[in-house]
Amino acid sequence: MTDQAGHQAMHDHGAHAHPPTDHASPAPPPAHDKHAGHSPGMFRDRLVVSLLLTVPILYLSDHIQSWFGFRPVEFTGDGAVTPLAATVLFFYAGSVFIRGSVSELRHRVPGMMTLITLAIGVAYGYSVAVTLGLDGEPFYWELATLLDVMLLGHWMEMRSVVAASRALDHLASMVPSVAHRLEPDGSARDVSVADLVAGDRILVRPGEQVPIDGTIAAGASALNEAFLTGESRPVDKVAGDEAIAGSVNGEGALTVVVARVGAGTTLRQIMRLVEDAQASRSRFQVLADRAALWLTIIAVIVAVPTLVIWLIVGSEGSSYAVARAVTVLVIACPHALGLAIPLVTTNATTIAARNGILVRNREAFERGQALRFVAFDKTGTLTEGTFVMRGIATDGTEESEALALAAALERASEHPLAAAVVNAAEDRGVPIPEASEVTAVPGKGVAGTVRGRSLRIGKPEWAEETGIQPAPGHRDELRRASERGESAIVLFDDSSMLGVFSLADRVRPGARAAVDRLRTMGIEPVMITGDAEAVAATVAGELGIGRFHARVLPADKARIVTELRQEGPTAFVGDGINDAPALLAADLGIAIGAGTNVAIESADLVLIDDDPVDVARAVELSRATARKMRQNLAWATGYNVIAMPLAAGVAASAGIVLEPAVGALFMSSSTVIVALNAMLLRRFEFSKEGGR
Repeated sequence: MTDQAGHQAMHDHGAHAHPPTDHASPAPPPAHDKHAGHSPGMFRDRLVVSLLLTVPILYLSDHIQSWFGFRPVEFTGDGAVTPLAATVLFFYAGSVFIRGSVSELRHRVPGMMTLITLAIGVAYGYSVAVTLGLDGEPFYWELATLLDVMLLGHWMEMRSVVAASRALDHLASMVPSVAHRLEPDGSARDVSVADLVAGDRILVRPGEQVPIDGTIAAGASALNEAFLTGESRPVDKVAGDEAIAGSVNGEGALTVVVARVGAGTTLRQIMRLVEDAQASRSRFQVLADRAALWLTIIAVIVAVPTLVIWLIVGSEGSSYAVARAVTVLVIACPHALGLAIPLVTTNATTIAARNGILVRNREAFERGQALRFVAFDKTGTLTEGTFVMRGIATDGTEESEALALAAALERASEHPLAAAVVNAAEDRGVPIPEASEVTAVPGKGVAGTVRGRSLRIGKPEWAEETGIQPAPGHRDELRRASERGESAIVLFDDSSMLGVFSLADRVRPGARAAVDRLRTMGIEPVMITGDAEAVAATVAGELGIGRFHARVLPADKARIVTELRQEGPTAFVGDGINDAPALLAADLGIAIGAGTNVAIESADLVLIDDDPVDVARAVELSRATARKMRQNLAWATGYNVIAMPLAAGVAASAGIVLEPAVGALFMSSSTVIVALNAMLLRRFEFSKEGGR
């Protein structure tokens, strides 16, 4: 009894003390953003104009006419159409890239926008010079198609970003703006949710959404919490249960006492977690940004010598030399690289959220891919933290009779062990008689009168103090309970012991499946608990965990996690409150059963449900996500190894030459491949062993 109370006190205390984070904290956003101030509509409008102006440019291009074997209709001023259309294209459609490059150069971080601006600037400037009399061939149609491809790609990227953010809008729309506040006279008055304060009582009618987090004071109903847990089945709620903002009330009216409003509600904290995850920058994303920077530098280093060398040694003239340099710049445009990681993480976070896994830090996907150990806290993680009846021993008394008498006394108590006895009687359909003169005896148990008999129930030591000795059957049950680390209470009267009840923390239904699944994935599960050795050994044996640590203080949990990390990457799974030091010490911190404590500052992943199987599911998704990231990075950079030298003309003597337009097609195809590969992650399915 004391251990449970101590645990609860520690749990409650921890709820108000989240340590600051280190590895879990989202990195600040970059100083500049290539899409700052942009919108899908802006890219779409420019794309439409660009496509419309591209049609006459292609129609009047000598190259296009030669390739497709047609002659255009001649008309007065046809020679001015292409330069004018290209000028509008460059300054209108290309302005977004030009402004982006200025921002990049101002922050001394040249990247994709700089590279695109170099390509279109060189193509446009050289083409205008040719139109004004310079010897050579203009690149108007190449300029137009390059802008078309770039605008299309950025429009697609912005659409994906906006789509990812719609989840926040959806969550925000789930909270009603008006609540029915109950006045002292019992009447209901409609007020703004913003005007509610903790302690107010509100009425939630059938079919309405709960506007705040609170505790049900009166009424019974079923709340649909699918937005939070992913579980479609409504959850039965009665007085004393918690109601979460955004959940939908079923058939019964509820009176709810306001506990948290505004930013303090679970829903708002989820929204903040999503925003933090979107703003965080993973190791793969940082690697992609660095690759884009170096690709820009390499492109310039290659393009300039290409231009100079072909001008000096080439016999094709300046037009050919410029074409080579422009093609190098076009090929090197790191558009695919810019999409490689964001599209994967966007899809991964969406999949995770739909399955009750909140990603607080995008690095969680990378950290979860190579785990060797997953260390679990026991109470509240592998077990439910609530007691259940494990055994009953009687000697001369019917088991149902002993349970009925015990439940009659315990029904007046609020102790967790008392609740377990009452629940056991109700589950077995045992009628519970009325008890009178019930008195709590501090440190010992409860005494009272049931059916005219003076009875007591409590610690075994209490019975011994009164001279009551256990019968052989009682003694055996007490011994078994001690060996298994279970809590034992005894029922006795003035002359004899009537029954021994052994109770233990209930193991979560999904705990064994989670352990088995992790072991199948090559990950060793470890249990860390502050409970006694016997308790730990019993739970570990029941779950098939071979490695466990018992009698561990919260501070020592972090030390054990650190020791495990010396053997290999380690995740720690806990309730996110008194387990905060261990969550921070682990390579990957996972808070399970978030509930109203969803904003756990020390965790990388927050699992909404209480099912440990979600840990295995999170690891599965992490591995699939990391694979997609590596594939996209490899493709987005790897094709340049072949394409850039060909663009520079190293194989020109063999007749292999990449024209600027072909370079644009190469670049766009790499973008499409990266995008499609990222979208394929949506086909990811959790294994049956790891499923719900």
